[in-house]
Amino acid sequence: MALLDLAGRRWMLRVIWELDRSEEPLTFRALRAACGDVSSSVLTRRLRELGEVGLVRHDGGYALTPIGRRLVAAMRPLTAWAEDWDRELR
Repeated sequence: MALLDLAGRRWMLRVIWELDRSEEPLTFRALRAACGDVSSSVLTRRLRELGEVGLVRHDGGYALTPIGRRLVAAMRPLTAWAEDWDRELR
């Protein structure tokens, strides 16, 4: 349940998604721009939380760690399910 508590925090999945989309580590400024309306304080908090649990690293930019990438891979079936569900609702 700890993962669901963490992932359910506002902006958390968006930060993970933006980091996964990027081939290179992102600066704080680039990540904030990619996330849109997230405030600097919330983004700072989310990055700290992700770093504390080992999903994100920061060395010249922010990037997912190998275990962070494995989390994204594990979520792909849920994404596929959600896309199917959305199509069925239309």
